[in-house]
Amino acid sequence: MTTKAPDNAPSVQPAQQAGKMLAHVAGFIGVRTMQLGMDSGLIEKLGSYPEGLTSDQLAKHAGTDPLYTAVWCNAAYGAEIIEQAPDHRWTLAPHIGTVLLDQDSPAYVGGVARIFDNPEMFTDFGKRLKTGERMWWDECSPEFILSVSKTSRPFYTRAIPGGLSSIPGLADRLNSGAKVVELACGIGHGMTRLLSHFPATEVVGIDGDQFSLDLAAESLKSAGLSDRGSLRKSTLEEFEAEAEFDLAFINVSMHECRDIDRVTRNVLAALKPGGVFVISDFAFPEAVDGLRSVPGRVMSGVQFFEAQIDDQLLPTQAYVDLLNKHGFRDVDSFDMGPIHGITYGMK
Repeated sequence: MTTKAPDNAPSVQPAQQAGKMLAHVAGFIGVRTMQLGMDSGLIEKLGSYPEGLTSDQLAKHAGTDPLYTAVWCNAAYGAEIIEQAPDHRWTLAPHIGTVLLDQDSPAYVGGVARIFDNPEMFTDFGKRLKTGERMWWDECSPEFILSVSKTSRPFYTRAIPGGLSSIPGLADRLNSGAKVVELACGIGHGMTRLLSHFPATEVVGIDGDQFSLDLAAESLKSAGLSDRGSLRKSTLEEFEAEAEFDLAFINVSMHECRDIDRVTRNVLAALKPGGVFVISDFAFPEAVDGLRSVPGRVMSGVQFFEAQIDDQLLPTQAYVDLLNKHGFRDVDSFDMGPIHGITYGMK
């Protein structure tokens, strides 16, 4: 059965459409090539030899099969992960070591490349596509939770301290001594960054997942920050505090609230007068055309998991409207990257 195109649609030939679909296949191969290169240590090992290595030399240093390594090198070159010198030695393409391996870089995307291989993304979605069965974080594997933490890490890196310092007066308040609550603190990346960059602060982490809280406690202890960081188990909807905090911060989790209005009311009550609520989250396209951009396509992929926990990503403007609706003042927003927006307001 064929579908007639709208009268005003441009003429597209089958070969053109085939080319577009093959480009998606090529992108899939590129992602798997990134994953293999990171998981096997090939990218890390090649980065240790800036002068380059032949595929046989790389196989020897990485402890991999020479033929398989040569196959990976060809695919990695096609995906622009590596380059080839005139003498046939392979080198990492510029900044690839940073982009794929350096979890502390704001440009890190290695976590994004890994997360889509987890069954929670597409495999489980396919199993539930007809039934619409929902799930929650406590049903996710530890491996998936760790993958998500790596994906959210560059959001933390951009937001702390850079994003927070862009909010008028907030850095001074944190530097002079403030009490902060991080909602949906996960395994503790945000807490350790807040406590490290603002030594006068005290941070309380809230999360509903015990596995994440256990890892957060370990992170605080290993960083020597347990004296200023504490943890509470609670969903965001059940979180209660009365005029206790100078800053409430949430990173890539506000869109997951089961009752976003109730959570916003909870935060408002928990803030001291003049306290600030900062939402650091995905900046989902406001119009459907934005879904055909690279950031839009990536965020569309994230939606396959988000749907299973009964939510969807939101545009930054939705958070601006939310804070205005609940009586926050001086509400504003700004971008920290192509998929990252920050919204803030004051009590």
